[in-house]
Amino acid sequence: MRSQETIRFDLSIIESWIDDGAKVLGLGCGDGELLHALKHRKKVVETGIEQDEALVARCIERGLSVIQGDINTEVKDYPDGFFDYVICSQTLQQVYTPDYLISEMLRIGKKVVVSFPNFCHWRIRLQMLVSGHAPKTRELPYEWYDTPNIRVLSLKDFRVFARQMGFAIVKEVAIRSRDIRTSGQRVFLFSNLRATYGICLISRK
Repeated sequence: MRSQETIRFDLSIIESWIDDGAKVLGLGCGDGELLHALKHRKKVVETGIEQDEALVARCIERGLSVIQGDINTEVKDYPDGFFDYVICSQTLQQVYTPDYLISEMLRIGKKVVVSFPNFCHWRIRLQMLVSGHAPKTRELPYEWYDTPNIRVLSLKDFRVFARQMGFAIVKEVAIRSRDIRTSGQRVFLFSNLRATYGICLISRK
């Protein structure tokens, strides 16, 4: 019987895309919430890479196979097509060379999942227009000087990026949420304006 543990709304969407028994790599896997759910509900063979020592310790406490390291360098150690899925959830906007990282993810993974905050949500646009300051929202609760987010992208930007890089977007889900921890909704119309997050399943063409 599968565990009924509730996970974050965006992670539940990613979970639904992963096949039972798949070999999965989680990049920037945090405290292992998604990997733990996948391991116990879908019996995946999990591997994680996380830079934060405390989060790695939490993953290990949960019985997960996670190493501490820089995702940009650790991915080099895996052979082509080694994983069924490589997942990079809510981390892409914090990466210095996202083009390199996605290329490596597509090299070592048969399918890749990426998710990121949508910086073109209408509240962000309005806040910048009215206040003239760098925006702060529930999804991006940082000042300009202490934010870990070094890349600003939207759903539309990622689609353009896919064309330029030559990879295929197999699935795309736009979501909006006031509290992604507990709830959310899929957005179908004007997603680049109304969605707070984007989630994409990509593959090589």
